[in-house]
Amino acid sequence: MEDLVQDGYVLTADPKRVDFGRVHRWLAQESYWAAGRSYDLVARSIDGSLPYSVFIDGEQVGFARAVTDGATFAWICDVFIDGAHRGRGLGRWLIDSIVADLSGRGIQRFLLATKDAREVYRRSGFSELEGAHRFMEIDRRPNRDAILGRS
Repeated sequence: MEDLVQDGYVLTADPKRVDFGRVHRWLAQESYWAAGRSYDLVARSIDGSLPYSVFIDGEQVGFARAVTDGATFAWICDVFIDGAHRGRGLGRWLIDSIVADLSGRGIQRFLLATKDAREVYRRSGFSELEGAHRFMEIDRRPNRDAILGRS
């Protein structure tokens, strides 16, 4: 994907530009789904994914990653926009750009999970999972109850 520019923000899929320390802080300290995640785990998850980053004036202000087989399916996760830059449409721009990039590679099915941003993702074409009863999981995350809103 070529870098995209919107209102002075730059969106890139260049993995070399990810500010690992900043992304780790966002996920481990500011997100509900990755609270307490170690630096090593964040780094390995980014290295095993397609990372997308948003910058302004050289400072990273947004992040998301796609876990994909590169052919049929992508799971979009760890979507985060720095609090000082929210409300400017960056989240939607980031998601729409990821979907467009991966669609251009032939991917037709996308999945993500959210507790509190359904309307943001709905505007990008996402809807509730149909056939959810067909999915099964093993979930050993220590913060699973918090993620599911049970604590």
